[in-house]
Amino acid sequence: MSVVPVHIAMIMDGNGRWARARKLPVAAGHRQGAESVQQCVRTAIRQGVRYLTLYAFSSENWRRSAEEVGDLTSLLRFYLRHKINELHAQGVRLRIIGEPERFEGSLREELRRAEDLTLHNTTLTLTLALSYGGRADIVQATRRLAEDAVAGKISVESISEAMLDDALQTSDMPDPDLVIRTSGECRLSNFLLWQSAYAELVFMDVLWPDFGEIEFLEALSRFASRQRRFGGRPA
Repeated sequence: MSVVPVHIAMIMDGNGRWARARKLPVAAGHRQGAESVQQCVRTAIRQGVRYLTLYAFSSENWRRSAEEVGDLTSLLRFYLRHKINELHAQGVRLRIIGEPERFEGSLREELRRAEDLTLHNTTLTLTLALSYGGRADIVQATRRLAEDAVAGKISVESISEAMLDDALQTSDMPDPDLVIRTSGECRLSNFLLWQSAYAELVFMDVLWPDFGEIEFLEALSRFASRQRRFGGRPA
């Protein structure tokens, strides 16, 4: 079995703390965090990772101040405009999961154009979870199955884990092998809850804006040292 995970999911935590420690506005932490994203994409490609999913904006982030939400969305728009061609040249396919419809219309259109531009790229699938919540993802999947059952398309007895997998927003990608969270926090925070059932979890003390190639490789080293049993026993 390869020691390089096929799919890495990342909870990018610590932008605000990084900025406050330097007496900078929180927006500066988000900008530096965006630079860390670029480093991670490049490192993931070099290491042969096929899927990279980033928790860019949780459904709970709407509770933050209007100023910070505005900073985050402005930064997202800036990178869509100025970095998407670089991602395209690297062979990166951009995907969006979550509730992009909650963002204003011009940003939704830029997200759609970025997805369309990179649709056929195959080097790396970069998925941004925007206004995403793991519980909401499971709820929408169960609603789809319930609607199919009421319509007579499926029977209640036939509903399986595989069918629920297919109803999730991540149905076209494998489950994450490795979930990395920065900033020293040790929780999933409603991120890919169903999909991470058998993922290896790596929690790192580094704040996200300081996360770079060295830290990425350290997380891969920790992953390689684990013995993945998926509920069984080693041979």
